[in-house]
Amino acid sequence: MAALAVVAAAGVTGFLVFGGDKDDEAGPAKPSASKSKSKKPSPKPSDDGNARGEGGEDKPTIPGWQVVVNPKWGTAFDVPPDWEVKTPDTLIGFDDRKDEGAKSIIIMSAPAVLKEKWCTSDDDKDGEPDDTSLAAVGTKGQNGAKNTEDVARNDSAWWVYGGYTEQTKADKKKIKIGKIEDYTTKSGVKGSLVTSTTSGAATSAKCDSEGKATTFGFKNESGEYVAWTLYGAKGVKEEVPDATVKKILGTVRWTEAASED
Repeated sequence: MAALAVVAAAGVTGFLVFGGDKDDEAGPAKPSASKSKSKKPSPKPSDDGNARGEGGEDKPTIPGWQVVVNPKWGTAFDVPPDWEVKTPDTLIGFDDRKDEGAKSIIIMSAPAVLKEKWCTSDDDKDGEPDDTSLAAVGTKGQNGAKNTEDVARNDSAWWVYGGYTEQTKADKKKIKIGKIEDYTTKSGVKGSLVTSTTSGAATSAKCDSEGKATTFGFKNESGEYVAWTLYGAKGVKEEVPDATVKKILGTVRWTEAASED
């Protein structure tokens, strides 16, 4: 993957690098619309963990929450009502600072964002304030992956690197990659789970903070590797609690993928 290769050349080591799906790995860091390829539908009978409404519409499995659907990868999950659910063709992620935004470190699609304008600053003094969100969650493809363990480990590390280490020029040793755990969602989707964090990466800049990213690597119904990641600020008053992260993660399920045109 071009963007990750550039970062790796800069000396980021300690976790493997392999490409995700091309449509999830190109584009600006700020949310923007982008057409994406879609997969042929492979519907499966729904159960309590794969709630379907009339007409096949996905419904949240937790009362009062919102459902987030990524038709490209055939996945869905729920988020609390205070999260903003973006459109399925929205991309969000982090640019490579060295290339002035021409390339991206890592990106995911169909996200939900918590407090998109959690902090606003103009650190580069260009007269255009930049907004920093508190947290975000979404999914991305990992074509070329060998197993769910690598997906979870690599993506969690890249998210904290892109959002909380590379941006502040902090040493890569500030990243701590957690242990790989086996995990099964409430709907029965099995995979691997890793949480990576930073420590000592934040500067004194107004919107800087330590970061954490939890990635669940699994296969969708078509047998493709997918990474679900929730990343956000760590060590701040409004940090997303681990219990909430796990509650959202528990709702990850298969849903019907969009058919190709």
